[in-house]
Amino acid sequence: MAADPILIDHRDGFLVLTINDAPYNRMSLAFMDALEALVAEIDDDDDVRAVVITGDGDQNFSVGMNLKQLPEGVKAKGSVDAVFDQRLRVIAAIENMGKPWIATLFGYCLGGGLELPLGCHFRLAAEEGAKIGLPEMDLGSVPAWGGSARLVRCVGRDHAIDMILRGKKISGPEALRIGLVNEVWPNAELKERAIALAEELAAQPRLAVRGVLRVLVGSETKTLEESLRDERSAVHATQNTPDQIEGMMAFLEKRKPIFNKT
Repeated sequence: MAADPILIDHRDGFLVLTINDAPYNRMSLAFMDALEALVAEIDDDDDVRAVVITGDGDQNFSVGMNLKQLPEGVKAKGSVDAVFDQRLRVIAAIENMGKPWIATLFGYCLGGGLELPLGCHFRLAAEEGAKIGLPEMDLGSVPAWGGSARLVRCVGRDHAIDMILRGKKISGPEALRIGLVNEVWPNAELKERAIALAEELAAQPRLAVRGVLRVLVGSETKTLEESLRDERSAVHATQNTPDQIEGMMAFLEKRKPIFNKT
């Protein structure tokens, strides 16, 4: 029997998802089908308030798509566009979910191995050994899972052009310098730091997190008035909720609030 393409570790308030194809952790057809189903389940599950996505082992997060499977994918889904559309759909669902996703970047993080993290809300990188990039130019092609569009929004036009046109594979510290990742950690601490961050985020008030992500995600293409309307909607959605009442009581009582009790 084939191994499960994704290992699922249920924690208190969050999940740890592991790409189960060490050492390269390729994003196979089975992986993407499983991830698409999981994303829909996670979105509907109020008990899951954050997600960590990582790669099995300690060598690589992911080298991206298993290119040898592309003909099989085209046959199964009807066209090459249908194969890529699924991946675009899944990454967009992660980005717009309203629950924070955290990706760990270590070893090779190439092609889809960067494009999926670009749809996540937090990216943590290894201090040593990470090779992060969109090397499709070396294959005579261009990023196909939204990598060019999201990379330019993340690091700016000049850095995106430099990385993509030259097929550059940058390190964790360089990714931090240009704003591609949020934090850099020693390799041995990277996954535990991602888990600690997920614990922190899962403890935040669920509706407030969802609301503020809806304000911020995609704000680059919104007018100020649209963003202000989204912000006001988020305010209304949290008013007089148990978490909002708990936050106010904790403030008045000078204690740490405990959210998501109901």
